[in-house]
Amino acid sequence: MDYQQGKLLWLIVALAVGAGAFVCWQYLQPETAEDGLASGNGRIEAVEVDIAAKSAGRIEEILVDEGDFVTAGQILARMNTQQLEAQRRGAEAQLQQAQFAVETARSQVNQKLSEKEAATAQLVQRQAELEALRRRLHRFEVLVKTEAVAVQELDDVRARFLSGQAAVGAAEAQIAATEAAVITARSQLLGSQSAITAAQASIERLQIDIEECLLKAPCDGRVQYRVAQPGEILAGGGRILNLVNLGDVYMTFFLPTAAAGKIKLGSEVRLVLDAAPQFVIPARISFVADVAQFTPKTVETASEREKLMFRVKARIDPDLLKSNITRVKTGLPGMAYVRLDQNRAWPAHLQVKLPGASTARP
Repeated sequence: MDYQQGKLLWLIVALAVGAGAFVCWQYLQPETAEDGLASGNGRIEAVEVDIAAKSAGRIEEILVDEGDFVTAGQILARMNTQQLEAQRRGAEAQLQQAQFAVETARSQVNQKLSEKEAATAQLVQRQAELEALRRRLHRFEVLVKTEAVAVQELDDVRARFLSGQAAVGAAEAQIAATEAAVITARSQLLGSQSAITAAQASIERLQIDIEECLLKAPCDGRVQYRVAQPGEILAGGGRILNLVNLGDVYMTFFLPTAAAGKIKLGSEVRLVLDAAPQFVIPARISFVADVAQFTPKTVETASEREKLMFRVKARIDPDLLKSNITRVKTGLPGMAYVRLDQNRAWPAHLQVKLPGASTARP
Protein backbone atom coordinates (compact mmCIF):
# COMPACT_ATOMS: atom_id res chain seq x y z
CA MET A 1 0.00 0.00 0.00
CA ASP A 2 1.55 3.28 -1.10
CA TYR A 3 1.31 6.62 0.73
CA GLN A 4 -1.65 7.95 -1.25
CA GLN A 5 -3.72 4.83 -0.62
CA GLY A 6 -2.97 4.96 3.11
CA LYS A 7 -3.95 8.60 3.24
CA LEU A 8 -7.23 7.84 1.46
CA LEU A 9 -7.94 4.98 3.87
CA TRP A 10 -7.41 7.21 6.90
CA LEU A 11 -9.69 9.84 5.34
CA ILE A 12 -12.45 7.26 4.90
CA VAL A 13 -12.07 6.09 8.51
CA ALA A 14 -12.19 9.67 9.77
CA LEU A 15 -15.34 10.38 7.79
CA ALA A 16 -16.96 7.21 9.12
CA VAL A 17 -16.10 8.09 12.71
CA GLY A 18 -17.37 11.62 12.22
CA ALA A 19 -20.63 10.38 10.74
CA GLY A 20 -21.09 7.96 13.63
CA ALA A 21 -20.41 10.71 16.15
CA PHE A 22 -22.91 12.96 14.42
CA VAL A 23 -25.57 10.22 14.50
CA CYS A 24 -24.91 9.60 18.21
CA TRP A 25 -25.10 13.32 18.92
CA GLN A 26 -28.39 13.57 17.11
CA TYR A 27 -29.71 10.56 19.03
CA LEU A 28 -28.76 12.03 22.40
CA GLN A 29 -30.42 15.37 21.75
CA PRO A 30 -33.90 15.82 23.26
CA GLU A 31 -36.73 16.31 20.84
CA THR A 32 -36.62 19.92 20.19
CA ALA A 33 -36.95 23.10 18.83
CA GLU A 34 -37.67 22.04 15.35
CA ASP A 35 -41.06 20.59 16.25
CA GLY A 36 -41.70 23.14 19.02
CA LEU A 37 -41.28 20.62 21.82
CA ALA A 38 -39.13 20.39 24.92
CA SER A 39 -38.68 17.17 26.82
CA GLY A 40 -37.16 15.77 29.94
CA ASN A 41 -36.88 12.41 31.59
CA GLY A 42 -38.44 11.65 34.96
CA ARG A 43 -40.30 9.14 37.08
CA ILE A 44 -43.92 8.74 38.09
CA GLU A 45 -44.32 9.81 41.71
CA ALA A 46 -47.23 10.21 44.11
CA VAL A 47 -47.89 11.93 47.40
CA GLU A 48 -47.14 9.58 50.29
CA VAL A 49 -49.15 9.59 53.51
CA ASP A 50 -47.99 8.06 56.79
CA ILE A 51 -50.67 6.35 58.87
CA ALA A 52 -49.50 6.87 62.44
CA ALA A 53 -50.77 6.52 66.00
CA LYS A 54 -51.77 9.80 67.64
CA SER A 55 -50.86 8.62 71.13
CA ALA A 56 -48.54 6.00 72.52
CA GLY A 57 -50.05 2.52 72.70
CA ARG A 58 -50.11 -1.05 71.48
CA ILE A 59 -51.21 -2.05 67.98
CA GLU A 60 -54.29 -4.24 68.32
CA GLU A 61 -54.85 -5.16 64.67
CA ILE A 62 -53.76 -4.24 61.13
CA LEU A 63 -56.48 -4.88 58.57
CA VAL A 64 -54.57 -4.33 55.30
CA ASP A 65 -51.41 -5.57 53.71
CA GLU A 66 -48.82 -4.15 51.34
CA GLY A 67 -50.23 -3.60 47.87
CA ASP A 68 -53.88 -3.39 48.98
CA PHE A 69 -56.06 -0.67 47.49
CA VAL A 70 -57.96 1.34 50.09
CA THR A 71 -60.66 4.00 49.96
CA ALA A 72 -61.01 7.20 51.96
CA GLY A 73 -62.47 6.51 55.40
CA GLN A 74 -61.64 2.80 55.37
CA ILE A 75 -60.35 1.45 58.70
CA LEU A 76 -56.75 0.32 58.24
CA ALA A 77 -55.63 -0.51 61.78
CA ARG A 78 -56.77 -0.47 65.41
CA MET A 79 -54.88 0.55 68.52
CA ASN A 80 -55.58 -0.99 71.92
CA THR A 81 -58.13 1.15 73.80
CA GLN A 82 -58.47 -0.63 77.17
CA GLN A 83 -56.73 2.12 79.13
CA LEU A 84 -58.71 4.87 77.42
CA GLU A 85 -61.98 3.03 78.02
CA ALA A 86 -61.11 2.69 81.73
CA GLN A 87 -60.41 6.43 81.88
CA ARG A 88 -63.72 7.11 80.18
CA ARG A 89 -65.59 5.01 82.75
CA GLY A 90 -63.87 7.00 85.50
CA ALA A 91 -64.94 10.25 83.85
CA GLU A 92 -68.51 8.96 83.56
CA ALA A 93 -68.50 8.18 87.29
CA GLN A 94 -67.27 11.73 88.00
CA LEU A 95 -70.09 13.03 85.84
CA GLN A 96 -72.65 11.13 87.92
CA GLN A 97 -71.15 12.49 91.14
CA ALA A 98 -71.28 16.01 89.74
CA GLN A 99 -74.91 15.52 88.70
CA PHE A 100 -75.81 14.35 92.23
CA ALA A 101 -73.94 17.33 93.66
CA VAL A 102 -75.95 19.65 91.42
CA GLU A 103 -79.22 18.21 92.67
CA THR A 104 -78.05 18.57 96.27
CA ALA A 105 -76.91 22.14 95.70
CA ARG A 106 -80.18 23.01 93.97
CA SER A 107 -82.11 21.64 96.96
CA GLN A 108 -79.98 23.69 99.31
CA VAL A 109 -80.65 26.82 97.27
CA ASN A 110 -84.40 26.18 97.46
CA GLN A 111 -84.17 25.53 101.19
CA LYS A 112 -82.26 28.75 101.83
CA LEU A 113 -84.73 30.71 99.72
CA SER A 114 -87.55 29.28 101.83
CA GLU A 115 -85.72 30.22 105.00
CA LYS A 116 -85.29 33.73 103.67
CA GLU A 117 -89.00 33.99 102.93
CA ALA A 118 -89.81 32.78 106.47
CA ALA A 119 -87.36 35.28 107.96
CA THR A 120 -88.92 38.08 105.89
CA ALA A 121 -92.39 37.15 107.09
CA GLN A 122 -91.14 37.05 110.67
CA LEU A 123 -89.56 40.49 110.24
CA VAL A 124 -92.90 41.90 109.05
CA GLN A 125 -94.59 40.37 112.08
CA ARG A 126 -91.99 41.79 114.48
CA GLN A 127 -92.25 45.22 112.87
CA ALA A 128 -96.06 45.18 113.29
CA GLU A 129 -95.70 44.16 116.93
CA LEU A 130 -93.12 46.91 117.47
CA GLU A 131 -95.44 49.52 115.97
CA ALA A 132 -98.25 48.42 118.33
CA LEU A 133 -95.87 48.63 121.29
CA ARG A 134 -94.74 52.12 120.23
CA ARG A 135 -98.34 53.35 120.21
CA ARG A 136 -99.05 51.68 123.57
CA LEU A 137 -95.94 53.26 125.06
CA HIS A 138 -97.00 56.68 123.79
CA ARG A 139 -100.46 56.31 125.41
CA PHE A 140 -98.98 55.17 128.72
CA GLU A 141 -96.60 58.13 128.75
CA VAL A 142 -99.62 60.45 128.42
CA LEU A 143 -101.61 58.55 131.06
CA VAL A 144 -98.73 58.64 133.56
CA LYS A 145 -98.72 62.43 133.38
CA THR A 146 -102.38 62.47 134.42
CA GLU A 147 -101.66 59.76 137.00
CA ALA A 148 -104.23 57.52 135.32
CA VAL A 149 -101.76 54.60 135.39
CA ALA A 150 -98.92 53.71 137.64
CA VAL A 151 -95.34 54.39 136.65
CA GLN A 152 -94.61 50.70 136.99
CA GLU A 153 -97.02 49.91 134.21
CA LEU A 154 -95.25 52.49 132.02
CA ASP A 155 -91.93 50.81 132.75
CA ASP A 156 -93.36 47.43 131.78
CA VAL A 157 -94.68 48.77 128.49
CA ARG A 158 -91.34 50.45 127.76
CA ALA A 159 -89.52 47.17 128.45
CA ARG A 160 -91.79 45.31 126.04
CA PHE A 161 -91.18 48.05 123.42
CA LEU A 162 -87.40 47.67 123.74
CA SER A 163 -87.79 43.91 123.52
CA GLY A 164 -89.80 44.40 120.32
CA GLN A 165 -87.01 46.55 118.87
CA ALA A 166 -84.53 43.78 119.64
CA ALA A 167 -86.78 41.23 117.98
CA VAL A 168 -86.96 43.36 114.83
CA GLY A 169 -83.16 43.62 114.80
CA ALA A 170 -82.87 39.85 115.22
CA ALA A 171 -85.32 39.28 112.34
CA GLU A 172 -83.30 41.62 110.10
CA ALA A 173 -80.09 39.78 111.02
CA GLN A 174 -81.79 36.48 110.22
CA ILE A 175 -82.70 37.76 106.76
CA ALA A 176 -79.12 38.85 106.13
CA ALA A 177 -77.89 35.42 107.23
CA THR A 178 -80.31 33.62 104.94
CA GLU A 179 -79.32 35.87 102.02
CA ALA A 180 -75.68 34.93 102.59
CA ALA A 181 -76.67 31.27 102.79
CA VAL A 182 -78.54 31.58 99.46
CA ILE A 183 -75.46 33.10 97.82
CA THR A 184 -73.29 30.28 99.18
CA ALA A 185 -75.72 27.62 97.99
CA ARG A 186 -75.88 29.19 94.54
CA SER A 187 -72.08 29.26 94.37
CA GLN A 188 -72.01 25.57 95.24
CA LEU A 189 -74.60 24.94 92.52
CA LEU A 190 -72.46 26.76 89.95
CA GLY A 191 -69.42 24.80 91.07
CA SER A 192 -71.28 21.52 90.68
CA GLN A 193 -72.54 22.56 87.24
CA SER A 194 -68.97 23.43 86.24
CA ALA A 195 -67.90 19.98 87.44
CA ILE A 196 -70.53 18.49 85.12
CA THR A 197 -69.19 20.51 82.20
CA ALA A 198 -65.63 19.42 82.99
CA ALA A 199 -66.63 15.77 83.27
CA GLN A 200 -68.55 15.92 79.98
CA ALA A 201 -65.55 17.53 78.26
CA SER A 202 -63.30 14.80 79.65
CA ILE A 203 -65.66 12.11 78.34
CA GLU A 204 -65.77 13.77 74.93
CA ARG A 205 -61.98 14.01 74.79
CA LEU A 206 -61.55 10.37 75.75
CA GLN A 207 -64.21 9.35 73.23
CA ILE A 208 -62.30 11.23 70.51
CA ASP A 209 -59.07 9.52 71.59
CA ILE A 210 -60.82 6.14 71.41
CA GLU A 211 -62.22 6.88 67.96
CA GLU A 212 -58.79 8.01 66.76
CA CYS A 213 -57.45 4.61 67.73
CA LEU A 214 -59.30 3.46 64.61
CA LEU A 215 -56.76 4.53 61.99
CA LYS A 216 -58.58 5.38 58.76
CA ALA A 217 -57.39 6.11 55.25
CA PRO A 218 -57.44 9.88 54.59
CA CYS A 219 -57.72 9.32 50.83
CA ASP A 220 -58.01 6.66 48.15
CA GLY A 221 -54.69 4.95 47.63
CA ARG A 222 -52.55 1.86 47.89
CA VAL A 223 -50.64 0.52 50.88
CA GLN A 224 -46.94 0.75 50.11
CA TYR A 225 -45.32 -0.42 53.37
CA ARG A 226 -46.28 -1.99 56.68
CA VAL A 227 -43.85 -0.31 59.04
CA ALA A 228 -45.05 -2.01 62.26
CA GLN A 229 -46.83 -5.22 63.23
CA PRO A 230 -49.71 -6.12 65.60
CA GLY A 231 -48.64 -6.28 69.23
CA GLU A 232 -45.88 -3.69 68.91
CA ILE A 233 -45.91 -0.68 71.23
CA LEU A 234 -45.53 2.67 69.50
CA ALA A 235 -44.71 6.11 70.79
CA GLY A 236 -47.00 8.99 69.94
CA GLY A 237 -46.75 9.61 66.20
CA GLY A 238 -45.30 6.15 65.55
CA ARG A 239 -45.85 5.03 61.95
CA ILE A 240 -47.81 1.90 61.13
CA LEU A 241 -48.43 2.13 57.38
CA ASN A 242 -47.24 4.13 54.42
CA LEU A 243 -49.94 4.96 51.90
CA VAL A 244 -49.58 6.20 48.32
CA ASN A 245 -52.25 8.74 47.39
CA LEU A 246 -53.29 7.58 43.93
CA GLY A 247 -55.37 10.71 43.46
CA ASP A 248 -52.23 12.91 43.39
CA VAL A 249 -49.81 11.37 40.88
CA TYR A 250 -47.26 13.38 38.93
CA MET A 251 -43.96 13.23 37.06
CA THR A 252 -41.03 15.44 38.02
CA PHE A 253 -38.64 16.32 35.20
CA PHE A 254 -36.15 19.06 34.33
CA LEU A 255 -36.05 21.64 31.55
CA PRO A 256 -33.29 24.05 30.54
CA THR A 257 -33.69 27.75 31.12
CA ALA A 258 -34.83 28.57 27.58
CA ALA A 259 -37.64 26.03 27.67
CA ALA A 260 -38.66 26.64 31.31
CA GLY A 261 -39.11 30.34 30.57
CA LYS A 262 -41.70 29.63 27.86
CA ILE A 263 -44.06 27.39 29.79
CA LYS A 264 -46.63 28.35 32.38
CA LEU A 265 -48.71 26.64 35.03
CA GLY A 266 -51.56 24.65 33.55
CA SER A 267 -49.78 24.00 30.24
CA GLU A 268 -50.45 20.62 28.66
CA VAL A 269 -47.88 17.86 28.98
CA ARG A 270 -47.66 14.44 27.37
CA LEU A 271 -46.11 11.57 29.32
CA VAL A 272 -44.71 8.43 27.70
CA LEU A 273 -43.57 5.69 30.05
CA ASP A 274 -40.74 3.32 29.21
CA ALA A 275 -42.85 0.37 30.38
CA ALA A 276 -45.77 1.26 28.08
CA PRO A 277 -44.50 3.35 25.13
CA GLN A 278 -47.69 2.63 23.17
CA PHE A 279 -49.67 4.93 25.50
CA VAL A 280 -49.52 8.72 25.71
CA ILE A 281 -50.81 10.09 29.02
CA PRO A 282 -52.07 13.68 29.32
CA ALA A 283 -51.01 15.85 32.26
CA ARG A 284 -50.71 19.52 33.15
CA ILE A 285 -47.87 21.51 34.65
CA SER A 286 -48.59 22.13 38.32
CA PHE A 287 -45.22 23.47 39.46
CA VAL A 288 -42.16 25.21 38.00
CA ALA A 289 -39.22 25.86 40.31
CA ASP A 290 -38.27 29.51 40.74
CA VAL A 291 -34.64 28.62 41.43
CA ALA A 292 -32.44 26.85 38.88
CA GLN A 293 -30.27 23.90 39.76
CA PHE A 294 -27.77 21.65 38.06
CA THR A 295 -29.00 18.84 35.89
CA PRO A 296 -29.63 15.57 37.76
CA LYS A 297 -26.92 12.93 37.59
CA THR A 298 -29.01 10.78 35.26
CA VAL A 299 -28.05 13.04 32.32
CA GLU A 300 -25.12 11.37 30.63
CA THR A 301 -23.19 14.10 28.83
CA ALA A 302 -20.89 16.49 30.67
CA SER A 303 -22.10 19.47 28.66
CA GLU A 304 -25.67 18.89 29.77
CA ARG A 305 -24.59 18.67 33.40
CA GLU A 306 -23.09 22.10 33.17
CA LYS A 307 -26.38 23.67 32.15
CA LEU A 308 -28.74 25.04 34.75
CA MET A 309 -32.07 23.29 34.75
CA PHE A 310 -35.48 24.02 36.31
CA ARG A 311 -37.51 21.39 38.11
CA VAL A 312 -41.00 20.99 36.65
CA LYS A 313 -43.90 18.91 37.95
CA ALA A 314 -46.69 17.59 35.70
CA ARG A 315 -49.80 16.37 37.49
CA ILE A 316 -52.10 13.73 36.01
CA ASP A 317 -55.85 14.40 36.08
CA PRO A 318 -57.41 12.76 39.21
CA ASP A 319 -60.46 11.58 37.21
CA LEU A 320 -58.17 9.81 34.76
CA LEU A 321 -56.31 8.22 37.66
CA LYS A 322 -59.56 7.06 39.24
CA SER A 323 -60.69 5.33 36.04
CA ASN A 324 -57.33 3.53 35.77
CA ILE A 325 -56.68 3.04 39.48
CA THR A 326 -55.38 -0.52 39.15
CA ARG A 327 -52.86 0.48 36.47
CA VAL A 328 -51.24 3.31 38.43
CA LYS A 329 -47.72 2.49 39.58
CA THR A 330 -45.15 4.84 41.02
CA GLY A 331 -41.46 4.78 40.20
CA LEU A 332 -41.89 4.09 36.48
CA PRO A 333 -39.42 6.10 34.34
CA GLY A 334 -40.43 7.89 31.19
CA MET A 335 -40.36 11.08 29.18
CA ALA A 336 -42.37 14.28 29.52
CA TYR A 337 -43.03 16.46 26.47
CA VAL A 338 -44.09 20.11 26.60
CA ARG A 339 -45.14 22.40 23.74
CA LEU A 340 -43.11 25.60 23.68
CA ASP A 341 -45.75 27.13 21.42
CA GLN A 342 -49.21 26.46 22.86
CA ASN A 343 -50.88 27.32 19.55
CA ARG A 344 -49.25 24.43 17.72
CA ALA A 345 -50.94 21.04 17.59
CA TRP A 346 -49.37 17.98 19.13
CA PRO A 347 -47.57 15.77 16.63
CA ALA A 348 -49.21 12.48 15.72
CA HIS A 349 -46.98 10.34 17.91
CA LEU A 350 -47.93 12.42 20.97
CA GLN A 351 -51.70 12.32 20.52
CA VAL A 352 -53.37 10.98 23.68
CA LYS A 353 -53.59 7.20 23.69
CA LEU A 354 -54.99 5.65 26.87
CA PRO A 355 -55.52 2.03 27.89
CA GLY A 356 -58.89 0.84 26.62
CA ALA A 357 -59.42 3.93 24.44
CA SER A 358 -60.35 3.27 20.81
CA THR A 359 -59.31 6.68 19.47
CA ALA A 360 -56.73 9.30 20.23
CA ARG A 361 -57.56 12.86 21.07
CA PRO A 362 -55.45 16.01 20.53
